[in-house]
Amino acid sequence: MEMQPLAERLRPTTLSEVVGQSHLVSGGKIIHEIIANKRPVSLILWGPSGTGKTTLARIIAKETDAEFVELSAVTAGKADVMKVIARAEQNQRLGMQTILFVDEIHRFNKAQQDAFLPHVEAGTISLIGATTENPSFEIINPLLSRARVVVLEPLDKSAIVTILENAAKTLKLKPKILPPKSIDLLAELSGGDARVALGNLELALQLSAGGVVNQQIIETAAQSRLPGYDKKGEYHYNIISAFIKSMRGSDANATLYYLARMLQAGEDPKFIARRMVIFASEDIGLAAPAALNLAVSTFLAVERIGLPEANYNLYHCAAVLAKAQKSREVADAMHAAQAAAEQYPEAAVPLHLRNAPTKLMKDLGYGKGTKWEAGFKHPKGFLPSELDDINFFKG
Repeated sequence: MEMQPLAERLRPTTLSEVVGQSHLVSGGKIIHEIIANKRPVSLILWGPSGTGKTTLARIIAKETDAEFVELSAVTAGKADVMKVIARAEQNQRLGMQTILFVDEIHRFNKAQQDAFLPHVEAGTISLIGATTENPSFEIINPLLSRARVVVLEPLDKSAIVTILENAAKTLKLKPKILPPKSIDLLAELSGGDARVALGNLELALQLSAGGVVNQQIIETAAQSRLPGYDKKGEYHYNIISAFIKSMRGSDANATLYYLARMLQAGEDPKFIARRMVIFASEDIGLAAPAALNLAVSTFLAVERIGLPEANYNLYHCAAVLAKAQKSREVADAMHAAQAAAEQYPEAAVPLHLRNAPTKLMKDLGYGKGTKWEAGFKHPKGFLPSELDDINFFKG
């Protein structure tokens, strides 16, 4: 039987073993209190990879004596969820609590997420979802209203050093085999991800074959684990930047090439679609107002259909946006309007534009001369007197 990865073997099993996330696990904080009260609640754990989302979910289940069922949204479907619900209903009749942990919950579509609602509401399950994506965009509002969003931070270097030192003690590695400067380098290269740090250590130990784990070995181990496309790293931002700039420069070939690169690397298609929605207003705007409708429709298609079929929608939209005429008029006007609002934050609304729900207000001139006519232009205009001559649109 294959040995478990080092990160899995060293995974904390009690709250006292958890390194980092003190804003969640120290006395009086939410995870500590959930465990102290022995009452699991529904949570959305939001944070980067390797920061302890799965670990905390398992510890909560263990410490609250709840049955722990783990699903991955990548491989599970609604049928798998309903099997868990049936088991949880049995547990409920026996007086036992059930925690359903869904890893990468953002990959469930809205209909799949809807399936959780009645069972969370009834207390049949406590749902703990883990996500690296912003829940505001990825989790449906009814589910967000029934769960607490808990934010996990990337582990700082000192926390990673502690985790590596603990690993060295567990593995009985002497300083002459794993010197402090090697631990420091492993922590530096981890990017705040404990799993990466321990994975690099494990591979470095294999490469060293019982010898000293030095800088060269660590760099070799770390490089061999570096992905070609890291959704949190510089490469990710370089590719999306090239995609946007290619659309802005009306180069449809380059646009589709970078789109293909992102999709082949596993980029979240909703992230790409959101960026196209922004681009439609920021870079096309008044030159082709229908571009926004297309971009929003593309986002909805991606959300409701998913890959691979939504590839057609993404390529369709990207090609249109790249070929469309460009205008920065909306973006420039927005910035100008924001600057004016900052410069004149207290400018009085002219009396003739004010609401006049009472006779006294009408007598004071509120709403005077205003007519309920489409396209009506008041002789005194619509802006405060300080901004009479302002024009946010050039030309």
